[in-house]
Amino acid sequence: MFPKILTPFHTVIRQAFVARMALQSTTGELLVYSHIMLGADDVAAAKTFYDAVLGTLGHPEGTMDDQGRCFWFTPSGIFSVTPPIDSQPASGGNGSTVGFAADSPEAADAWHQAGLDNGGVSIEDPPGVREGSGLYLAYLRDPSGNKICALHRTG
Repeated sequence: MFPKILTPFHTVIRQAFVARMALQSTTGELLVYSHIMLGADDVAAAKTFYDAVLGTLGHPEGTMDDQGRCFWFTPSGIFSVTPPIDSQPASGGNGSTVGFAADSPEAADAWHQAGLDNGGVSIEDPPGVREGSGLYLAYLRDPSGNKICALHRTG
């Protein structure tokens, strides 16, 4: 799974996976994803954006690797942005959304505002509870056009 000679970055990735496996084994929960990676033409701008929005949810700043990618490590998985490997422009997936868990409606609002303050664009309805769903949602497009949201379950 990991190369025999580990670079400092591979060591960090390995530590994140080991921590994730430990979390899974202690909680007994099967975690849904190991990582999410989105394309970005300007990874530095994406790092600024995601450091701001993920910071409002309590996540540490992202870590850049020697290939120009940025990673945010959490106990339940890894979120990352990368320049496209095919050298074509990055584009938001048609029909794709990445959702981030928010502890409260206020956290979702802070996430949304941080996104707007750092180059994101508000989309869909304004942040709020969606009728009949019990979900408080806030949607943005990041500077690369990826559709993301903050979600708080109200019930």
